[in-house]
Amino acid sequence: MASTKNPIVLYCDLAIDPAREKEVMEKFHREFKPAAEQFDGYIDVKMLKFRQIMQGGPPPPQGINYRFQLTYESEEKRQRWIASDVHSRVWPLIEKLVTNQDYIVLLTDSM
Repeated sequence: MASTKNPIVLYCDLAIDPAREKEVMEKFHREFKPAAEQFDGYIDVKMLKFRQIMQGGPPPPQGINYRFQLTYESEEKRQRWIASDVHSRVWPLIEKLVTNQDYIVLLTDSM
């Protein structure tokens, strides 16, 4: 796994039908993650399931039950990954199972 001082972290808050969670996780672990791991600049990718709000608000929008988290050494390297034919093949495997295609995407700098 690569390491860098100030990587970028991308978050997507996703609504996944609970009846399709197993299918999403299989595609994530068998297809998406192994493909992402092969690209220069990759640090980590996770699919996080919301458990509960511990403090504050407002809550996530109705139906949002997962947070996709992708960490790369730089935005430039992440852009190469998303422009790849491999990404064009594996991301739709996840995205087509998301119930709301108008999901929030946040790009952050890790400090």
